[in-house]
Amino acid sequence: MPPKADNTEGIVLNFVNEQNRPLNVQNVADSLQKFNLKKAPIQKALDNLCDSGKISFKEYGKQKIYLARQDQFDIPDSEELNKMKEENANLQERLDQQKKATSEVEAEIKSLQSNLTLEEIHAKEAKLRKEVDEMEKKLIKLRGGVTLVSPEERKAIEGLYSEALNQWRIRKRMFRDVWDAITENSPKNPKEFKEELGIENDEDVGVNFQSFADLMQHGKKRARG
Repeated sequence: MPPKADNTEGIVLNFVNEQNRPLNVQNVADSLQKFNLKKAPIQKALDNLCDSGKISFKEYGKQKIYLARQDQFDIPDSEELNKMKEENANLQERLDQQKKATSEVEAEIKSLQSNLTLEEIHAKEAKLRKEVDEMEKKLIKLRGGVTLVSPEERKAIEGLYSEALNQWRIRKRMFRDVWDAITENSPKNPKEFKEELGIENDEDVGVNFQSFADLMQHGKKRARG
């Protein structure tokens, strides 16, 4: 039994919003066959949704193209888009690494098949196929944007990184205090004196301490997000 008119509109509206792409009535009818909906009531539902302002449409000749209302979706700003691009690039890199590892395992299987006894081949093949399955599961998680680093591992890494930053900050301050004390009453030009001694500080080699400290804060924000 086909759904009632108001239910039909609800089904059609949900579908149009979920797809969020240009659709004609035939696209919608083909996709909603599982609901036992015919083309005529779908056309009526689309027209009613347009009239009520729940979806929009454009006419191309005799054909109408229906679209979801874009003002209902959250559109990321440029900063969010850049972060998403960066995350996608990182995921793609890790995905490529996993694919490479999987290919190497499969190549090893083929190699072992010609060097081991039949019994050894079966045992090794089962072991390697298990490894391949585990890698493929990781690939699926990577494609879904799931992080493979446990909270405990992340916390330990952040602790080491934080301690390294703290030691860097302490040594940076100690050097600055000693250097200021040496050069305060020295007749020599500090820059020339530093070159004479062969001393290079962070700025001389293009390293910015704050940028490394900001990475820590950025990582914490992403973890909370």
